Amino acid sequence: MNTPAAQSAEIWPLVAYFLLVIALIAGVLILSHLTGERHRAGAANEPFESGIVTVGLARLRLSAKFYLIAMFFVIFDVEAVFLFAWAVAFRELGWAGYIEVAIFIGVLVAALAYLWRLGTLDWGSSGHRSHRQKGGKRCDGP
Repeated sequence: MNTPAAQSAEIWPLVAYFLLVIALIAGVLILSHLTGERHRAGAANEPFESGIVTVGLARLRLSAKFYLIAMFFVIFDVEAVFLFAWAVAFRELGWAGYIEVAIFIGVLVAALAYLWRLGTLDWGSSGHRSHRQKGGKRCDGP
């Protein structure tokens, strides 16, 4: 059984480590404050992009389509990792693994075809597809 003295003997390196880390962080912060440059010029806080004068706001609003495309990229990228793991273990999995990955790729192709048919992969200038109403009139709608 561990006595309180034995427990404190086991935990002192951890306490010493935390104290050393806190002292190191405090020392670095104090040193950077004492040796750091201080600019009081008006242009010191403005962004500088290779000599190009900034135009407009830095907070650019992006279309939701941008985030959808980014999400699709991440999803298909993760699925590529699964396919890579399958390729590494190809010989051990045999025909059962081959059939499973064929089904997996089929689901991926079906999802891609579905996204394509919905128009989520279109990067047209209008931002969405146009539909026809009765009488041949066009309306822009979702």
